[in-house]
Amino acid sequence: MRVAAISDIHGNLPALEAVVAEIEREKVDAIVVAGDTVSGPWAAEVFDLVTELDALIVCGNADRLVLARDEEHLGVWSADRLGPRRLAAVASWPLTLELAIDGLGSVLVCHSTPTSDEVLYTRITPAEEAAALFAGLGAEVVVCGHTHMQYDRALAGGPRIVNPGSIGLPYEGMRGAYWALLGPDVAFRRTEYDVEACVTAIRELAAPVDAELFDDLLQPPDSTATTEHFESLRGA
Repeated sequence: MRVAAISDIHGNLPALEAVVAEIEREKVDAIVVAGDTVSGPWAAEVFDLVTELDALIVCGNADRLVLARDEEHLGVWSADRLGPRRLAAVASWPLTLELAIDGLGSVLVCHSTPTSDEVLYTRITPAEEAAALFAGLGAEVVVCGHTHMQYDRALAGGPRIVNPGSIGLPYEGMRGAYWALLGPDVAFRRTEYDVEACVTAIRELAAPVDAELFDDLLQPPDSTATTEHFESLRGA
C-alpha cells in the first residue's frame, strides 16, 4: 500500500488542488489527512474535494473549533459555508485512524497525539518527553500534523514520527504546499502554486482573515525559528 499524507489544509483550496494534481500522477492507494482541513477561506470546497477523493480524515483542533463556531480559525465563517450536512460529517471524523503501509508497517494517523488534538511537540522536543506522549502505542509509525513543518524522527523507545507539513499554511521559510508519500519509505514533497493569486482570491471572498495570514502565505515563517517558538510555548 502506498499513501499520500497531507495535513493542515486550513481551507486553502488552490494549494490543495495543486497537490491533488500531483497525487493523481503518483497513483497512490489512499490519501490520509492529519487534521485541520476545513478551517479557512474555502471550507466547503475543500471538504467537497477531500470527500470526492475518499480521503481518510482525522479531526484537528481547528476543525473542532469550526464545529464550536469559535471565532478563532475562521470558525464562524467556515461553519456557515459548510452548512449542516457537511458539519455533521466533520463531527464524525475520528481523532485517530490506523492502517498498514508497505515498508513502514502499522501506522497511526492523528493530528497531534492519539489522545489530544492540540498537544505541542516538535522535531527537537527531548526524546524521552516525545516518547512519553506515545507510551504503549502499538503502531510503528505516527503520522501527525499540527505544527505545519515537515520532519521524520525515530524515537528510541517510541514510534517513528512523521509530519508531512502543511498544505495550506506552511512554516518552512519557502512558499508552497508541503506533503509526503508513504511507502515503502517516507518521501517529502513540496508543490508550488500561485500564492499571489490565492491571496487575491481570499481578499475577493471577503473572508475575515487576519493580515498575518497573508504575510505567512507570501513569506512563510522560518522552520527553525518557528520550532524554537513552539518549544518555548511548551515551556522548554
